[in-house]
Amino acid sequence: MTVRPPVPPFTRESAIEKVRLAEDGWNSRTPEKVALAYTEDSRWRNRAEWATGREEIVAFLARKWAKELDYRLIKELWAFEGNRIAVRFAYEWHDDSGNWFRSYGNENWEFDANGLMSVRHASINDVPIREADRKYHWPLGRRPDDHPGLGDLGL
Repeated sequence: MTVRPPVPPFTRESAIEKVRLAEDGWNSRTPEKVALAYTEDSRWRNRAEWATGREEIVAFLARKWAKELDYRLIKELWAFEGNRIAVRFAYEWHDDSGNWFRSYGNENWEFDANGLMSVRHASINDVPIREADRKYHWPLGRRPDDHPGLGDLGL
């Protein structure tokens, strides 16, 4: 059985760690790697789309990152209890025409005893921005530890 620390029940510190690990995974933009953080039968709602299981998660993420170019994400812990974590997030990306967006959202996560996410509900809104209004300028990949978080950026 795969164990993905930290595992529930979460403390404030372990919930913050879990959120950062999720952010780092998503910033890798590697669908197969990201999907390993979810149970084999994980259930998702992402906007108006539903996915069940790792195969559908990989397909969803591949489509997402083919559309959302130069994707950079910041997640922040909102609340936690037991085996559940709520986060808020914002990410920046552009489409193939060079139009930039900042996408804001909230996620509710539920984990199994091994620390794998079994349920994910995401609500997201896209806001067009000018390239000059971007706030995320680190090289693609993991957000540097010294880069401001959402609160520090006024998001």
